Amino acid sequence: MELIDGNRIAGEIIAELKAEVAGFPGRRPCIALVRVGEDPASVSYVRKKEKTAAEIGIESRIILPPVSIGQAELEELIDSLNNDAAVDGILVQSPLPKGLDESAVFRRIAPEKDVDGFNPLNLGKLAQEDDTGFSACTPAGIMELLARSGVDLSGKHVVVLGRSLIVGKPAALLALQKKAGANATVTICHSRTSDLPAMTRQADVLIAAIGRAEFVKAGMVKPGVVVIDVGINRVADPSKKTGYRLVGDVDFAGVAPLASKITPVPGGVGPMTVAMLMKNTVKAYRLSHGR
Repeated sequence: MELIDGNRIAGEIIAELKAEVAGFPGRRPCIALVRVGEDPASVSYVRKKEKTAAEIGIESRIILPPVSIGQAELEELIDSLNNDAAVDGILVQSPLPKGLDESAVFRRIAPEKDVDGFNPLNLGKLAQEDDTGFSACTPAGIMELLARSGVDLSGKHVVVLGRSLIVGKPAALLALQKKAGANATVTICHSRTSDLPAMTRQADVLIAAIGRAEFVKAGMVKPGVVVIDVGINRVADPSKKTGYRLVGDVDFAGVAPLASKITPVPGGVGPMTVAMLMKNTVKAYRLSHGR
């Protein structure tokens, strides 16, 4: 069993981006990070993104509207960033406070600055294999993890457990693409799938993204499977200072001995999401400058 080290691979991508950005003439790429409220996880995520941007040489603008901001005001803020030629990418940190329409906010971001890949136009470009669009960061990171770990999906059966617009559906579309590293046969499973274990046991590559702690057990996979565990779940653990430990959607102890390759939680997919956000920001800069 080989552990797929997301921290190492994300580090490789960050180093590549740093070298690329150092060669740009004129201003640096810029990402606007919008965070509404003081959700502890959101504060931590935005801080991590800001730190990674600085490491690469990307300018980050941290924008902190009051938690009382209304929908119209927030959309006006997005419009102002859309119209700012010095901003290449815009990210609105999720979740937003109650009363704000998250989907409407994501749709408001100009497609050419939608480095999170959630705008419907970018989802459409992904389906059409139009490389001028942006893929959601976590699925794009999964593809990088697989490629840089020597996993060629061509002809493989990829089973995606989960159908969200953030992970499941884009991951399936990326694996289906007619390009090197893809060309997989893809099955999407979800809560209504009949005889789920029979489906997951067919997977050459299993992508688990359902948000249920240690749901995938040893009896649900076949020997030699490649497992990509997207889940991050808190499980009570009195032995930890925090009172909890982080686990994925896969029962690592049970599944890892059967897998040929597997991502850990933490340290697997998570670091890739931030790295791919930065890669999308550099791409947006290049596209806006005709490079």
